[in-house]
Amino acid sequence: MKADATLDAVGLYCPLPIIKTAKALAGLQTGEVLEVIADDPGIQKDMPDWCQNTGNEFLGIEEEDGEYHAFIRKV
Repeated sequence: MKADATLDAVGLYCPLPIIKTAKALAGLQTGEVLEVIADDPGIQKDMPDWCQNTGNEFLGIEEEDGEYHAFIRKV
């Protein structure tokens, strides 16, 4: 999936990936996609929940070599 911006949250654990995601999305335009790369397995539940609570669109997570690539569209 193509992203407009990427956030490297590898090595960070809850709640830091979510906090940094909120800050990164604030700098994007409506409709742009942010890719968040993390190695905390908790992101698989936390990111969809956060998107539902904030109204942003959760596009999915791909796992690759122990890293999770979450994609969020700013609404």
